[in-house]
Order: sequence, then C-alpha cells, then structure tokens
Amino acid sequence: MKATFAALLLTASLAGCANHWVVDSDVRSFSEIAAVPPNASYRFERLPSQAADEPAQSQLEAMAAPALDGAGLRHDDADPHYSALIHARVATELPPWVDPWYLSSPWWGPGFGSANAWGAVGYGRGWRGNSWYGGGWYGPMFPAMENPWFAREVSIVLRELPSNRVVYETHARNVGPYSTSADILPVMFQAALQGFPNPPEGERQVNLEVGRSAQAAH
Repeated sequence: MKATFAALLLTASLAGCANHWVVDSDVRSFSEIAAVPPNASYRFERLPSQAADEPAQSQLEAMAAPALDGAGLRHDDADPHYSALIHARVATELPPWVDPWYLSSPWWGPGFGSANAWGAVGYGRGWRGNSWYGGGWYGPMFPAMENPWFAREVSIVLRELPSNRVVYETHARNVGPYSTSADILPVMFQAALQGFPNPPEGERQVNLEVGRSAQAAH
C-alpha cells in the first residue's frame, strides 16, 4: 500500500525522541569513478513512478541534496555532468522482542501473523518484502501495534552524461524504533555517500548522529 510523504511527516511529528541519537546504517557502494572532476555538477533523474508523485519525490530529493553537495557535487540542471536517481523505502515491522510464534498462533491473540491480518508481505518476508520495493514511498500497512520498528533503505545511482553510463551506485539501510523519517533519511543519504568517490569494498557500517556532522565507519 502506498504511503504518502505527508503521512510519514505526520507520523514523525507525533513521535517524541531524544534530541540526538545515532543512526547506524549498513552501507554498500560500487564505484567506477577514480576522481570527481573539478566543479562536477548533477541533475536529478526520475523514473515514471517517481514523476507521477512529484511532491513526494521533490521532498526526497531535497533530503538527498545536502549529501550530494557534501560529496563535492553541485546541482545544475542546465549543465550537468551526472544524473542522480534517488530512492527511499520505508516500512513498519515487528519489534525484535516480539515472538512471531505467539502472533501467528491460532490459539493466541487475533492471529496477527496471518496473511489476512498482515497483508501480502507476511511476517516471514521481513523488511525486504517486495510489497514495498519500487520508486518513491511504499510500505505495507500493519495493524495498529505499540512501538513498531521502522525499516528504511535509501539508494543513489549516478550516471555519467551524456553517455548515461552508471558510474556510482550506493545503498544504505537501517532498522530502528524511531519514526522520524524526515530526520533519519537525510542522515542515511550522508552515510550512503561516505567515502565517495572511492568507498571501501564490501558492506560496512556508518554511524551518524542526527543533528551533528560527525561520522564513523566500521
């Protein structure tokens, strides 16, 4: 089920949390860029599904723009060196301490683990379930539950222009209790571009504190 960006911001405004907390993102990046050209520029690229939801995609791109700027890339629609395709996915899931056997048992509770209650994704598919893959803001809507966890993934794909060849791809994912996507997603974009344009090989963890620019990779 599609969730609008405005609904996510409303959820964020209703949730209280500490002023500062660390967002631990699992990041994996692939690069064919040896060095960024001086004064390199970019424009945003959109898939048809993203163009159809222009307000949400514009806000998402605004979240990614500071991370791109911090990586040494300048937004310039008139004369871009790269195009930047931006994705984000947000879904709710059971907290890690909840026993899925209890929820799925026909003898206990309302059977929240069943397909009828949870929708097509089911509990066992996890936060990578395909019901929330795609361009823009998608996610399964679960029955009301106290203190759900939130699974997020962001990605950036850079294409060199005018050849349209993919030269950089990066993904970051995070699972945690905070519902404030408006605060967390910009930090995840920063994590995704950590080490640009020569990131470490393999998957790594990048920790960024919301509200501060300090970061550490492990």
